Amino acid sequence: MSDGLPAQDELDTATVLWNLADLYAGADDGRLADDVAWCRTEAPALRRDFSNKVADLDAPALALLVARLETLDCTLAKLGAYAFLLFATQLDNAAASALDQGMHELGASCAAETVFFALEFSRLDEERAQGLLEHPALAGYRHYLQQLRLYSPHLLSLAEERLLAEREAVGRNSWTSLFDKVLGHTTFGPRQRSEEEVLADLHHPQRRVRRQAARDMTAGLRGQSHILTHIYNTLAAEKMITDRQRRHRSWLEAMNLDNQLREETVATLVGAVTSRYDLVQRYYRVKRRLLGLKRLEHYDRYAPLPSLPTAKISWQECRRIVLDAFAPFSTEMAEIADGFFMKGWIHAPLLPHKRGGAFAHPTVPDVHPYLMVNYTGNVNDVSTVAHELGHGIHQVLAARQGHYNSETPTPLAETASVFAELLVFERQLALLGDAGERRALICHKIESIFATVFRQTAMNEFEGMMHQGRRDRGELSCEELSGYWLASQRRMFGDAVHLDDDYGLWWSYIPHFLESPGYVYSYAFGELLVLALYRLYQAEGRPFVARYLDLLASGGSRSPYELLQVFGIDLDDERFWRGGLAVIEEMVARVE
Repeated sequence: MSDGLPAQDELDTATVLWNLADLYAGADDGRLADDVAWCRTEAPALRRDFSNKVADLDAPALALLVARLETLDCTLAKLGAYAFLLFATQLDNAAASALDQGMHELGASCAAETVFFALEFSRLDEERAQGLLEHPALAGYRHYLQQLRLYSPHLLSLAEERLLAEREAVGRNSWTSLFDKVLGHTTFGPRQRSEEEVLADLHHPQRRVRRQAARDMTAGLRGQSHILTHIYNTLAAEKMITDRQRRHRSWLEAMNLDNQLREETVATLVGAVTSRYDLVQRYYRVKRRLLGLKRLEHYDRYAPLPSLPTAKISWQECRRIVLDAFAPFSTEMAEIADGFFMKGWIHAPLLPHKRGGAFAHPTVPDVHPYLMVNYTGNVNDVSTVAHELGHGIHQVLAARQGHYNSETPTPLAETASVFAELLVFERQLALLGDAGERRALICHKIESIFATVFRQTAMNEFEGMMHQGRRDRGELSCEELSGYWLASQRRMFGDAVHLDDDYGLWWSYIPHFLESPGYVYSYAFGELLVLALYRLYQAEGRPFVARYLDLLASGGSRSPYELLQVFGIDLDDERFWRGGLAVIEEMVARVE
């Protein structure tokens, strides 16, 4: 462990391990084998019974078919979730890796058998489709089926779709697994530390520790740069080919379609955020003065101000902080959150060969989600726990909508997580009486907001440069990718933060670019939306809570535009996004 990073027993996380038995008792569980066998039988049976017949089904018969497809997808999701979660904490385990890959291959095989439905339903003429969708028998699937038809312009022939589905298991998923394995096996610096240990040191109060952490991180990434560069190029090329085949107009259109957002909505959001990069530069000039530095280096961005409490926070203390923040807002939220702590639904300790970062992974409606964090006991980690619990609470509430309607578009999926973070921040701030400590905590929160709004938007710009560069210039070198990274980051930071050439490599450890191209703007969407919603909460009080929980419980049963109408929000109005940015400016002004 690094200087100042306590052992797991000191943090009380050694036993905070998830219990996956609510999915399956183990890889040798007979129920798992039975579910695999059933999927292998059900998928071809659906194709045999219904292929080339969808256009002839009446609404009740169509509803029965969709219900069978949902049951198949739900079973595959349960199998996939178990395999992924088992593998995520032991990236060196060959058997766990094989099971995870096996579930990807099973899913791909079943998708190839059932892809006929999306093709046939999406190509029904409009009048026929609308007549079916208006029938009461399909009321529970109406939004799902409406969204399915939006993909019609991008679908290929049945033979082509089946081929693409079968090859998916050795496509993006396989390459992202390789990425996880590479970083999971990489050690950083002379002490052979993990990625999470090194990144945690970037929050250390001593500059020499932060500087060394940055050097260790860069050296570790440089040692793997040939592999990571190849993975990035391969997946950028894969997306280039897929976008061309599916007739997507831009690299971002596929993600916008999945997010149920219009292109102009995303452009308005990104334009509003990039127009206020001056806030980032203003803040970091102030922080440089507060830290007494002649120049703020990239590894100083998360340096705690001297007044920020630096004592390590045990896992039980983290639990108390989070629950005490949630309970005054909603006892239901607090009770759901406590279930994660008490029932073995979280995996918290730093372990060798464990996946880096943090996530909340939904499973199926009748089984709860699972959370993974790499808990090091600093203030930032408490926010991370709150963030992932927000996701978990959202997923628990949305599960009531059923499998197809519980999956929330990613921009709205970030709402609950960011809102949970804000509740914890306000609670912590209220408990501080010292002015210096309050200012330090506000600065910490500003930096968290910057990471969510401005940094993620700059990362979206990097992605755009990468994908366009791959399409225009062919395979990109590590130096070219680093150039895109520095250009997008320097545009945001200006001259307020010095970004050296070593920092150019730091694109290469971020999994979002590979797993979900275009995902990152969802963070900015969620943060600015939450700032607007929190202002409504401050104005309305208790009446707001019921509407907010109803938003979470609605899951993906309606589009983001429809779900937010009850709050009077117009996502295409730049004034809405500027309202959230104005809240950030107020916080910066307080520090100035």
